[in-house]
Amino acid sequence: MFLTVFAIAQQRPSQSEMSVREDSLKVLAEKIVEEREAADRFIADSSFTRMLVRALRVPWSFQYPFDSVESISKLYAPDSAFRIFTWQVVRDESLHRRHGAIQLKTSDGSLKLFPLIDRSFMIENTADTITNNEWWIGSIYYRIVLKEYQGRKYYTLLGYDENTIRSTKKRIEVLTFTNDGKPVFGGQFFSFSEDTLRKPVQARFWIEYKKQSNARLQFDEEMDMIIYDHLIPENNDEGKKYTYIPDGDYEGFKWQNGKWVHIEKVFTQKLKDGEAPVGMPMGEDKLGQKLVPDKKPNKPKN
Repeated sequence: MFLTVFAIAQQRPSQSEMSVREDSLKVLAEKIVEEREAADRFIADSSFTRMLVRALRVPWSFQYPFDSVESISKLYAPDSAFRIFTWQVVRDESLHRRHGAIQLKTSDGSLKLFPLIDRSFMIENTADTITNNEWWIGSIYYRIVLKEYQGRKYYTLLGYDENTIRSTKKRIEVLTFTNDGKPVFGGQFFSFSEDTLRKPVQARFWIEYKKQSNARLQFDEEMDMIIYDHLIPENNDEGKKYTYIPDGDYEGFKWQNGKWVHIEKVFTQKLKDGEAPVGMPMGEDKLGQKLVPDKKPNKPKN
């Protein structure tokens, strides 16, 4: 019994030590959001990043949830193989920089961390580009969906990107890991083979819509589908994505044979306001900085 208790204790960091670190991280995370000057927000972001890495270097830190650091998205994979941190720092309403890191669960409690470097502005064709953690298309993630195919695990990430002063994007992409544990974002996962007008398989998928329209994109567990609002332009100009709003229809993706296959129309009838099959994934303020999950995030499995 003593050995069992000792072994469990060794798998958790000191509560008092981590609480002190968490308190400091909470203060800096709030400054990233609340400081009036952009320079001060970036300084807080730099300090937060360094302090987070130091906290994660504490043995067995993977088990510590950092619950009070609310303005940072913290998601455990459904199988607790890793967790992913994402957040953003805002210069102004036209420029947002996402930051993040993937922490892998290790057998000895040591730190294995992959920083996520946002290079969205350098990637021209995001629909077909497969990237790694050093060429990350930045998003603030709010859901991880685990699927398997032929013995391999695929982690589908749902996230949002504040994009511009006029429009917001929500994005779906698949995260996999190489044999030596390195993250890979994207791949030939989004198929439109069942559409009326077929188009090539994409490496990732996103919707872009008018800033104030709050289009939904979420995974529905009962239907086992990713469901999102069908969007139309307010002025019939399909080239102006910042005018797109939901029209009451829903599209989706169903996991089939290792791909997310597009479903053009999920329901045969349009749903009225308040009858949506899924809730809003995150609470977003004007700059998309405050993150409020629609349910408690997954806790790590021992």
